[in-house]
Amino acid sequence: MASLKLFKELFTNISTTGAVTFSSKPLVDKMLSYANFKGAKIIVELGGGDGSITQGIVDRMDSDAKLLVFEISSKFCDNLKKLFPQDNVIIINDSAEHIDRYLNGDKADLILSSLPFSLIPKPVRNQIYQKSKNSVSESGKFIQICYSYLLKYQFADYFPNIKTTFTLKNFPPVFIMICN
Repeated sequence: MASLKLFKELFTNISTTGAVTFSSKPLVDKMLSYANFKGAKIIVELGGGDGSITQGIVDRMDSDAKLLVFEISSKFCDNLKKLFPQDNVIIINDSAEHIDRYLNGDKADLILSSLPFSLIPKPVRNQIYQKSKNSVSESGKFIQICYSYLLKYQFADYFPNIKTTFTLKNFPPVFIMICN
């Protein structure tokens, strides 16, 4: 999908994308610097969007790892499937609240998310938090980028340890929550 079509999809569905632009390379690099990809076998991305974070994950993950990418926009999914035709990258056109249906009882080593939790209805948001907590391995991490520091208090109901960092190298600037 051409860049213009991606931006059109971004703005047309801003209530589900929750962003005014795609994640910058410096943001992706900083977010992923908190993830240990060495030996991670199951990685989940919540909110694949244009694939900027997906590309960073694919560049870092082991060749025998599996990446499940959740995206609710069918247009973004079609684009992601073209960008990532590898057998170990599975593009899922479904809500992140159904993460457990696709893990088949396995646990993810990493869950990386750019979901706009502030825009997601509370019952669905709570389902995603709970299922993410239940779906990440005991030694794994849930890493979220967000525009509001206040989301930390929502994550705290599900994750006992949260480290927060901030980057100005994105528009708009974002917080990164590292949860385990």
